[in-house]
Amino acid sequence: MPPDLRRHVRYPELLLKLQAAVYGLYHMTNPEVFYNREDLWTVASEVGLSANAEQTTQPMEPNFVLMKLPGESGVEFAEILPFTPANRNNLIGWIAGRSDGANYGKAVIYDFPKTKLVDGPLQIEARIDQNAQLSGQLTLWNQQGSHVRRGALLVIPSGRALLYAEPIYLQAERSPMPELRLVVLALQDRLAYGPTFEAAIASLFGGAASSISPAAASAQPAPAAPPSAPQPASAVADRNALIAEAAKDLADYQRLTAEGKLGEAGQKLEQLKRTLDRLNSSQK
Repeated sequence: MPPDLRRHVRYPELLLKLQAAVYGLYHMTNPEVFYNREDLWTVASEVGLSANAEQTTQPMEPNFVLMKLPGESGVEFAEILPFTPANRNNLIGWIAGRSDGANYGKAVIYDFPKTKLVDGPLQIEARIDQNAQLSGQLTLWNQQGSHVRRGALLVIPSGRALLYAEPIYLQAERSPMPELRLVVLALQDRLAYGPTFEAAIASLFGGAASSISPAAASAQPAPAAPPSAPQPASAVADRNALIAEAAKDLADYQRLTAEGKLGEAGQKLEQLKRTLDRLNSSQK
């Protein structure tokens, strides 16, 4: 195969789905555990739309991402799919299919510690549905000739934590083009949202109030810090600068990906992760 063509070969999606289905059972190597199905894994599920445009739970599809896998030194093009224990919704691990260079065709597995509960996609979806303002707005949008479409839930490693990001679209019945209306971000213990990624991340890390309206998001100031723990003006300015930097990194990543410049896009994604790490550290 010519080298120029070889660089574009990617891990087959159907192959990874089949491997994930089989590995969920055969990762058990203890005969007694295997026989009793004590540690059975399944591919994680998320909320999506059925053929009748009704909200339903469905298995996640593999996602192609540019990321630096744990223990590796460089960014690579990989296909990932998360696992949950059977009949439970917390994350237990994920499989990655590699596509670059000598690693093409190799699959690797990463496990989460069983002693710590890590939220899975459906648990994040449930937190979205349990938010009074969000659930009320989504119900309202699902009326009057339109319906809500939830985008794929993305999981972004951020230091020793996971950042979950889900875009929410509104699509009119007579229009084939959905419109981005909300971005929801979540950490293990926090959830925030806004009409744009920048507004959502400002709410998650900067203390700004979450808002569905673009005007309200820009007009509402951050809530005052408690009198017992005032924040220096320099710390607030530094955090706002990091939020703006993260938004710019995401915009550059999306632009470079659309232009097919995957190498440069991967570098921007790494910059975004480093910025998120710094934002996460500033909260401690």
